[in-house]
Amino acid sequence: MRAVGFLKSLPITEPESLFETDMSVPTPGDCDLLVAIEAISVNPADAKVRIRTAVDHPHDAPYILGFDAVGVVEAVGKDVTGFRKGDRVWYAGDPSRPGSYAEMQLVDFRIAALAPSSVAPVAAAAMPLVSLTAFEMLFDRLQVPQPPDTASLLVIGGAGGVGSVTLQLARHLTALDITATASRPETKSWCLQMGAHDVVDHRDLVAAYRASGREYADFICQYADTAMHWDAMCALIAPQGRIGTIVETPEKLDISALQGKSAALMWELMFTRPMFATADMARQGQILSHMARLVDDGSIRTTETRTLQGLGAQTLKEAHALIETGRMIGKLVVEY
Repeated sequence: MRAVGFLKSLPITEPESLFETDMSVPTPGDCDLLVAIEAISVNPADAKVRIRTAVDHPHDAPYILGFDAVGVVEAVGKDVTGFRKGDRVWYAGDPSRPGSYAEMQLVDFRIAALAPSSVAPVAAAAMPLVSLTAFEMLFDRLQVPQPPDTASLLVIGGAGGVGSVTLQLARHLTALDITATASRPETKSWCLQMGAHDVVDHRDLVAAYRASGREYADFICQYADTAMHWDAMCALIAPQGRIGTIVETPEKLDISALQGKSAALMWELMFTRPMFATADMARQGQILSHMARLVDDGSIRTTETRTLQGLGAQTLKEAHALIETGRMIGKLVVEY
């Protein structure tokens, strides 16, 4: 089968930054689905892995990137339940296994679900990783109460992939007062479409948030730059509030700044459950099933905003170049 991978961390403009390779079709393990991939989404995480994992020492074999995927089940392992050949599934994968830049892929059935039936595979492919991240952030990490509740939520980076789903989930599943950050007219408009009640400028976040008539946020989701916004988050978080972030930082954070408010800092990485095969790993499949129902009943709209065509090195190089600008609204999808 055809796949796209890399050996050494190189700028995306370099010829060998991504290249096509032939691989054997993998054989399902006991808990695996073998999926013929129809469409994928390209995430900032894809570019981070390419840029960081082989700086000094090349990989021994082509590293196949890719997390989000939608495809049709071709075979199932002997311990698989709930799936059969011919099912269309969606999932965000496991970084310890070969990714979705390939014609076929194995995925543990516990972190997959039947894809929504009301949208095309290319639209569904935009959703798994960001849906899992947003859902886990709100309800597993921050433990946001589902209605009724009158608490407040600040989403920093509301126009990105995860922010877009967070805004929708918060609007449809909670009674939170939702504020998002954005600075451009098009990103402000997008955040309001996604469900934000208000949008403020992140460039002077404390002043902008307070000017909106709000003093504190009970919950803060940070999807942009943890270190850059740290002081603002410490100022804006409510007493006994919770801050959640997905963005790692090499800078030292003064976590004692949260002590006086008894506030919490929570990390969210949706890969934690599959990487460590946690006892509740199957919750990811359950979340994706829930998300599929929300898409099918019209509560949640997919966040696909741009689609490229074809499994190939040039297509995926273009996708990485677009992702690395940091200016994407919604999600970038590749249809195979």
